[in-house]
Amino acid sequence: MIGSGSYASCVSSGLRACGVDKLFLEIHDASFPSFSAEDTGRGSPYTKGAARFVEQLANLGFNGIQLGPQGLTSADNPSPYDGTLFSRNTLSLALSPLGEEGLLDQKDVATLLAGRPQDRDRVHYGFAYGVQRGAIDRAYERFGANRTDFLELGKQLEEFRRTHAQWLEQDALYSLLFEMHGRQSWRSWEGAAGEPDPDRNLFNPTPGFEAACADRRTELLEANKEAVDRYTFGQLLMHRQHRQLLKRCNELGIKLYADLQIGLSEQDVWGHQGLLLKNYLMGAPPSRTNPMGQPWGFAVLDPGQYRTADGAPGPVLQFVRQRLHKIYSEYDGVRVDHPHGWVCPWVYRSDIEDPFLAVQHGARLFSSPNLPNHPALRAFSYVQDSQLNPERALHADHWVEYLTDEQVDAYAQVFSCLVSPNGTASHRYDLVCEVLSTLPEPLKRVLDRFGLGRFRVLQKVDPHNPTDVYRSELAEPIDWIMLGNHDTPTIWQLADDWVRKGSSRDRAEDLAGRLVPEHADRERWVTRCAGHRGALVHSLFADLLLSQARSIMVFFADLLGLKEQYNIPGTVQDPNWSLRVPSDYEKAYLLRLAEDHALNIPYALTIALRALGFDRDAQPVLARLDREAQSLRDQGRRLARTPPLD
Repeated sequence: MIGSGSYASCVSSGLRACGVDKLFLEIHDASFPSFSAEDTGRGSPYTKGAARFVEQLANLGFNGIQLGPQGLTSADNPSPYDGTLFSRNTLSLALSPLGEEGLLDQKDVATLLAGRPQDRDRVHYGFAYGVQRGAIDRAYERFGANRTDFLELGKQLEEFRRTHAQWLEQDALYSLLFEMHGRQSWRSWEGAAGEPDPDRNLFNPTPGFEAACADRRTELLEANKEAVDRYTFGQLLMHRQHRQLLKRCNELGIKLYADLQIGLSEQDVWGHQGLLLKNYLMGAPPSRTNPMGQPWGFAVLDPGQYRTADGAPGPVLQFVRQRLHKIYSEYDGVRVDHPHGWVCPWVYRSDIEDPFLAVQHGARLFSSPNLPNHPALRAFSYVQDSQLNPERALHADHWVEYLTDEQVDAYAQVFSCLVSPNGTASHRYDLVCEVLSTLPEPLKRVLDRFGLGRFRVLQKVDPHNPTDVYRSELAEPIDWIMLGNHDTPTIWQLADDWVRKGSSRDRAEDLAGRLVPEHADRERWVTRCAGHRGALVHSLFADLLLSQARSIMVFFADLLGLKEQYNIPGTVQDPNWSLRVPSDYEKAYLLRLAEDHALNIPYALTIALRALGFDRDAQPVLARLDREAQSLRDQGRRLARTPPLD
């Protein structure tokens, strides 16, 4: 077991001395480790192996876990950001609890896992997809054949069905129809010649066909009771396992945060077509990270349905609140993916054949009062031409130069639901806002109103630019600061590149200005830092600790010293979303720590506290941190000298 209660206490003391409240690990479901006997080819936060990993995170001093989106993903698209909004991803279903409950036996598990690929450090998506479908089928068959043995589970199923009826019926019917139509996109479902297909528009009927769609829903539910019941059963199992995880994390002193994705899955688009803006899609404009922009193809909620004629919340805001009510009931806090999409989304026309050309010539939905190529957006603009800077690009931060308080009210209509889904100021939810390089004026004003910060990603800092938005010196207490995230190269990969290419010295000199500003051996420090990736990475983390930001995020690959990038934005390729915590992570992590090639948090804390002068003012804390940092190295060195067992 890595770390201990004593270790965690020592790290917590060091973090408090640096003014840090939150130390969170970012990891998506698929990346969690599992023990071999329960490994389905994909990770899950609900397995016994994951439970051990979470316990070790607590021992290492982490007090929070940032998950990715946990919605249901399709058979051919593993991206969690394209998952469903309400249904949970059954690919994360842990088999061990089902065995303990009598829903699976050892023979079932052995049969399901037969033929599993040997490499347990990667996600084998297709294999895992088949395993989990089979696991739910077997568990449901056993439940259905022996309901008298599962009376309590049966009661839970009925209660779950009643509580979540609003989304369960719709999602269950989509699952059913998807199979009935040959597992093809709902956009290709065909009805009788010359008639609108009621299946394509089952919850959004064409005028005049409302009764036909209602009859079709009744017909499907009556004729397929078992299939609908099975879908509900699978969702109940997932929701129960999630409640147990939340309970266990809280017992360990760990907060569990959700990831509120900005996109809608194809399943959700099918079910909520009537709430969507026609002829436009959402993406990301050109930026320093992606100069070509990113045509995500996400649906856009129709601003015309935000409110009713008398100003009451309209269908769109009701839908948003329904979604938020569920997510806030299942987590301790929420990361808001791309908050721009909730305030001032970048939209592009869907009738332009080249999506990259379309997104590069897009516009801000609520900030385009008079654009010749976007006449349809005029009706939605909250600003006038006089408030725009025509010398700026449409996506630039200062395209909108100023706003009145009333205009900020308008921009904040949907985002205010995130802060308080019930529409009251009596309870505020804990939000983390993923604002990276761009911060348009409308979004800045909305975040300022609610006292919310942005992300500072240190690996992206230009060491020659003192005004770079990612710099640690610019971080405010409300910000979140990090080395990198799931969309960036790992810090260890970058450090290798910086050292090899000779650019590490520029970074070391920049860091020295804050970490050793008056040290007699500053030149020696710079030379060592520039030539050793371990010293460089830990100095970067010390810089992060010294910032004014009170919240830190660490991506799991950065903690463990991995060098492979988890996801490359704007690309669709097999390696994306497939990196996992190595099955031998405990040994591998300690071996890397021996050479400071994985994140040694006590070591980084000693660098930070000495830069603050705490070697004089808090010697006991420093001494403990020094001991813990060296203890980790020593454990790794002893392990490296231990001969393998025969």
